[in-house]
Amino acid sequence: MIRQYELVERVLSYDKKADEDLLNRAYVFSMQAHGAQLRASGDPYFSHPLEVAGILADLKLDSATIITALLHDIVEDTSYSIEDIERQFGKEIARLVDGVTKLSRIELPSDKSRQAENFRKLVLAMSEDIRVLLVKLADRLHNMRTLHHKQDPEKRKKIAVETFEIYAPLAERIGIHQIKDELEDLAFAQTNPEARDSIIKRLSYLREKGENLIPRIIQSLQDVMNKSDVHTNVFGREKSPFSIWKKTQHKNIAFEELCDIIAFRIIVPSIEECYKALGVIHSQFPVLPGRFKDYISTPKPNGYQSIHTSIIGPEQHRIEVQIRTQEMHEISEWGVAAHWRYKSDDNDKDSKWQLEGKQYRWLQELINILEEASGAEEFLEHTRMEMFQDQVFCFSPKGDLIALPKGSTPVDFAFAVHSEIGKRCVGARINGRLLPLKTVLHNGDQIEIITSKTQTPSPDWEKFVITGKAKATIRRYIRNENRKQFVELGHSILIRAFKHANLPFSEKSVEEILPQFSQKSLDDLYFTIGENNLSAKEVLHAVFPDKKDAILSEEEKLAHIHPKERQTSKYAIPLKGLIPGMAVHYAGCCHPLPGDRIVGIVSTGKGVTIHTIDCETLEKFANETDRWLDVAWDESYKSEKFVGRLYLIISNRPNSLASVTTIIGKNNVNINNVKFTNRKSDFFEMIVDVEVEDLRQFNILMAALRASPVIHSVERARG
Repeated sequence: MIRQYELVERVLSYDKKADEDLLNRAYVFSMQAHGAQLRASGDPYFSHPLEVAGILADLKLDSATIITALLHDIVEDTSYSIEDIERQFGKEIARLVDGVTKLSRIELPSDKSRQAENFRKLVLAMSEDIRVLLVKLADRLHNMRTLHHKQDPEKRKKIAVETFEIYAPLAERIGIHQIKDELEDLAFAQTNPEARDSIIKRLSYLREKGENLIPRIIQSLQDVMNKSDVHTNVFGREKSPFSIWKKTQHKNIAFEELCDIIAFRIIVPSIEECYKALGVIHSQFPVLPGRFKDYISTPKPNGYQSIHTSIIGPEQHRIEVQIRTQEMHEISEWGVAAHWRYKSDDNDKDSKWQLEGKQYRWLQELINILEEASGAEEFLEHTRMEMFQDQVFCFSPKGDLIALPKGSTPVDFAFAVHSEIGKRCVGARINGRLLPLKTVLHNGDQIEIITSKTQTPSPDWEKFVITGKAKATIRRYIRNENRKQFVELGHSILIRAFKHANLPFSEKSVEEILPQFSQKSLDDLYFTIGENNLSAKEVLHAVFPDKKDAILSEEEKLAHIHPKERQTSKYAIPLKGLIPGMAVHYAGCCHPLPGDRIVGIVSTGKGVTIHTIDCETLEKFANETDRWLDVAWDESYKSEKFVGRLYLIISNRPNSLASVTTIIGKNNVNINNVKFTNRKSDFFEMIVDVEVEDLRQFNILMAALRASPVIHSVERARG
């Protein structure tokens, strides 16, 4: 542990005005308050606040922040209160300790007003004084460094995930990349140890293989700069294992393809020298196209400034070079903790925590909103956690915090809670209101997911979900279900072919001919038939080669009959268990309804499209009768809704449209879509898509509409 005098001397080394007496008293007070408490490692609990204070001393923070670090767990873990802290150390220290305590209580209650109030306090603690957040980040960093002492692997993983989702983004937002990188890497060691170990081994191999490569590259770059009379300091820094892994995943490239595993940094005295150094580098080495970024002229939101360029550098190695001033380097490593050293007035103790520059605008905007908002709920409504522009933080009804990427929907939230909840999701209440599943979520939203045991992931979800977990689960379900549907369709087609030829169907006999078609199983064969990559006729001929002539004669009997004129046979394939949108699709040109005589058109790889027998589109396939499939409705359709299309001409007068919608509603029919195709002074022409159970309900609806005096004509629309 750091000794008392060592900590005080470390603070005094960079802050001559530090309150030495207060630092000593805080050290003793914290040690006595925590007493005999022990950490999971068996070390005295006091070692934790002391290490947190040491981390912040390395950041060269003021004595008030160091004292807050020493006292930050007092209120939660001992019998002392905030009032006791205030009496002993004053209002400023008490306010900072209280702010850190509130940040520890990030799981908020479900009551809306209380949630809003606690949320306001949480944001207030961070935005009023950034030192509160700095202490909390240092606290989390030390906890992550000692996380391996916890015995429960699930608890370790939960803490690691929370670090990934909350604390690392916060560290990045305020520009402290040193802490952000270490937090991510420590969390990575818990969530994906195999990947991390693999990267560490590869890095070790590269170091051994390269021997003195890095020093040689540094020396070469330094020599080039010296020859051009640019005063520089060149050094190289290896990226963290997590940073390397994230880049390989994000760019979908192999480890060997990365050219910035080690970033070579060129530190120069001024901004002018930055661009001069860039000119020298580009004139001496080939530049990799598309890899140049100027963050000096356009800084990142957290204040980061540097020039990045990738080149074929010394000894023909692909490397990334970062050019910056010493001030930029300090801020890139320590963010807001370093920024005040360059912007503050040394004679004014409080001025160093003034929020200056556009990189801290997100914090200043929160303070402005706090001043203008009439209450906690209005504040919550207006802010939506502006500090996390690339993430949204939402709450479950129990108050659990779920972090999601910006643009996420209730389906993403459901999958983030649990995969099974995502799969069974049928609806969502957002802040108490029932809203569509593709609604974009905002920070602070409270989400209640409604589930059903019969629900399965919808293919439509993939169009709007954002998170990788949701996309992967939905795609896996669609892939598996698609195969299942094609297998069932292929099986039905094959059985129909056997029955039509008056031949017995036996799976055993079909299994025997699998090698002829390079198929490993019956399901593989059925799948290939369902996808139309193999015809049932070919399988039939293979199973009964001696009856090939008889089969052909049966086919010849039907050859001269147009498919439209054929009667639906008893061998028609029933649309049973085939989910629309996968192996079976209902044509949008004719909108077939149960009760219509239908026919299927087979498309390779897409399955079967169902048309009404009188659909004009079928003329395109008049000469492709092999693609026509005899299909029939099954009783299972009664649990579904189908889209029927109406073409209406209505009078252009008040309440005409209201009359149409009223009639549709009274017939227990839902409107799916409305489109006006022609508007005149006397009549409107419109297309209305309605959801009905079958042709009978559709015809009843048309009769009801024709009875209305405002409706001139009603027809079933085609095309």
